[in-house]
Amino acid sequence: MESSNPPKIVCFMCNWTFCEEEMRFPYNVNVIRVMCVGRMDPALVLETFANGAEGVLLVGCKSPDCHFVDGNLHAERAVKMLKKLLALVGLEPERLKLLLVSPLEDRSFSHYAKGFSEEVWKLGNSPLSKEEIVANLAAAKEAASAFRLRVLLGREEELTEFMNAYGEKIPEAEFDALLDDIVRAEFIRYKIHYSTRLKPRSVKELAQILGVKPSAVLRHITNMRRKGMIALDHVEGYTPFYKALEVR
Repeated sequence: MESSNPPKIVCFMCNWTFCEEEMRFPYNVNVIRVMCVGRMDPALVLETFANGAEGVLLVGCKSPDCHFVDGNLHAERAVKMLKKLLALVGLEPERLKLLLVSPLEDRSFSHYAKGFSEEVWKLGNSPLSKEEIVANLAAAKEAASAFRLRVLLGREEELTEFMNAYGEKIPEAEFDALLDDIVRAEFIRYKIHYSTRLKPRSVKELAQILGVKPSAVLRHITNMRRKGMIALDHVEGYTPFYKALEVR
């Protein structure tokens, strides 16, 4: 169902795109200038959604115009990961868009801002008021900041475009499948961590919250215990209850 009011849009814009004369835009769009969208912390995008944004637009430079050489490539990789996390959260991935423009762009920023605003408007109201979505965004933000995902994103070009010492490289489709698996695993672990911060929970409770099998939850808990993310809190009868530990 479409909202009767224009959606709240936040735009993170590279400092080198669109001059001030081109910076007229709809009142529902809030523009924040950054040095490079490729150097932004991906978790900041998720935090922006958690703070009430219904759409986030990232505006950067097309190749070869990036002042930081490959900032646009870093932005593309981050957006790929973030869209996967948004889908797990329960938000439409279309609420996030990366726009790469040229210094000689023949259209104003207002044109693109209005177009994206209309796309988000058609998606209807953001379900952010739901407690589950808020919890999911918190878990997604932690997952986006996790070392495992940051390392994987940083090595995408190396793994998919350049051969290793054995003369091998990973096909892009295979890398995307690997990214899917890791994004989902990290999201589930941080959702477990978030849920057990609120109160100690059993494997059965967590399985119901996550919508996955208890055996899968137990595998994640085993992994999390090895990493010092979770610990046994107490046992009721034969049922163990787990609590989150502070992650440093």
